Amino acid sequence: MFEECLYFNSNALARTVSRIWTEAYRQFDLSPPHAFLLRVVLAKPGLLPRELAEELSLSRSTVTRFLDSLEKRDLLIRRPTGKDGRELQVYPTKAAKAMHQALDDTGGRLTKLMGEIIGKNDVSTTVAKLREIQKSLESV
Repeated sequence: MFEECLYFNSNALARTVSRIWTEAYRQFDLSPPHAFLLRVVLAKPGLLPRELAEELSLSRSTVTRFLDSLEKRDLLIRRPTGKDGRELQVYPTKAAKAMHQALDDTGGRLTKLMGEIIGKNDVSTTVAKLREIQKSLESV
């Protein structure tokens, strides 16, 4: 019935993928979106919240909620920039740095698992196509 429905099929896929990623990041007591935000901060310390929002394709308000949550857990800290005290840069804490490699390893294992199940080439082309579609639909 919904074989050609982008909404239905993309959401069905998202639920399945979300279940797998949620289980993988449970060991860190992080949801996948929180883990991804933390991984970006670890890889690029000092980003502004708006830059994180852009990098993760999330709204600023969602990023702010995630930052609040991760800051309460002592995984990151926000510091004013030298230029404008209203702008805040985001940095990982020692606790976050201690889990950096394990977070990246988990992401690598998930990528490898998807390659084994779906096929490495199919994963790459699917992700590239999804990113292209998402970018095309942003302006709608």
